[in-house]
Amino acid sequence: MDEEYDVIVLGTGLKECILSGLLSVDGLKVLHMDKNDYYGGESSSLNLTQLWKRLRGDDQPPEQLGASREYNVDMIPKFMMANGTLVRVLIHANVTKYLNFKAVDGSFVYNKGKIYKVPATDVEALKSPLMGLFEKRRARKFFVFVQDFEESDPKTHAGMNLDTITGKELIAKYELEDDTVDFIGHALALHTNDSYLDQPAIDFVKRMKLYAESLARFQSGSPYIYPLYGLGELPQAFARLSAVYGGTYMLNKPDCKVEFDENGKAIGVTSEGETAKCKKVVCDPSYLPDKVQPVGKVARAICIMSHPIPDTKESHSAQVILPQKQLGRKSDMYLFCCSYAHNVAPRGKYIAFVLTEAETDNPEVELKPGVDLLGPVDEIFYETYDRFVPTNDTDVDHCYISTSYDATTHFESTVTDVLAMYTKITGKVLNLSVDLSEASAGTEQ
Repeated sequence: MDEEYDVIVLGTGLKECILSGLLSVDGLKVLHMDKNDYYGGESSSLNLTQLWKRLRGDDQPPEQLGASREYNVDMIPKFMMANGTLVRVLIHANVTKYLNFKAVDGSFVYNKGKIYKVPATDVEALKSPLMGLFEKRRARKFFVFVQDFEESDPKTHAGMNLDTITGKELIAKYELEDDTVDFIGHALALHTNDSYLDQPAIDFVKRMKLYAESLARFQSGSPYIYPLYGLGELPQAFARLSAVYGGTYMLNKPDCKVEFDENGKAIGVTSEGETAKCKKVVCDPSYLPDKVQPVGKVARAICIMSHPIPDTKESHSAQVILPQKQLGRKSDMYLFCCSYAHNVAPRGKYIAFVLTEAETDNPEVELKPGVDLLGPVDEIFYETYDRFVPTNDTDVDHCYISTSYDATTHFESTVTDVLAMYTKITGKVLNLSVDLSEASAGTEQ
């Protein structure tokens, strides 16, 4: 381990693995270490025995749940937008050849106590029971404007400058009702709060377009895709990529200690008495706890079921977003469901998550609105975890620390963090103009 590396990456969470792969492709010499003996860190994928050990304290799950090895339960469950940034990153890094994707069946939103399919096009708006007759027509006009909008073609801008008018002003032009704005903003544009209403409308419209274009991509019931066997495949795919470019991976390296020079700059990492030198360190918050601060908690319920989420059209995989206003909360709640159709559970079994940014210390009560939508469950586990953000000055210490994963069940916020870190580390913006057809996804059951 006495070699010198450009970058040492600590932790094999999704963010760290993506960065390790991208930096290796850029020609940097990368050493990637993890104190655990498995890939994934916080975003690991557990079999049933591992899940039981972690959340029940023993390794004897009930036999009726089926074979442990047939479970791949993602601890940070997130779907990928078919045309989204993460898919572009995967194609850019050429790891799609190591992964098999499958389209996700359904994308839904909770409104006034019921679950509805998220309407994403003018045609769907006219059919949606979410809105009354006149509101459907207004929503249809808005969707047509969004679908036709091209940033480079002023003729499609309807006389508006979306860089200067706010989301609220754009919506006012179409006279949409609050409930409609709620599902468009949170379940279609995937904003996690309502601050977008006071910001330039361009980002809001681009997010809606991304949803609609992703939805059209595989002609399934949602804009999302997900790897067969779950997200645990992703870190391993990036590990293989890194190895192809000469990166070195070491699991099960206890007590990884970052070493600093007299100016507080990272110069290496010590484990088991050996020190590897480096110019920069990339890690998750657990490796440098004195350089991060807590900013909240995520509360989650992890459920094993024998049926799909009710009212989701028998979807084997689905996302349901419960906008905060519908629950009288400050943050949205998310339902995530996946099943044997994505090879994450034995035949006939479904894995469901209910997640939200914790606003109380009682996850069982707080998550009840989401858990109640699941119907009968075979098993349910409750857990909360802290979210951390870095507080360090990267220019001084050359340590690049990822933020903890949030409660969202899609990858948009995660990949934003990765790209910002990549730019900080390299001084470059990642080129994401790629051929999207290189990532394909099956839709069959």
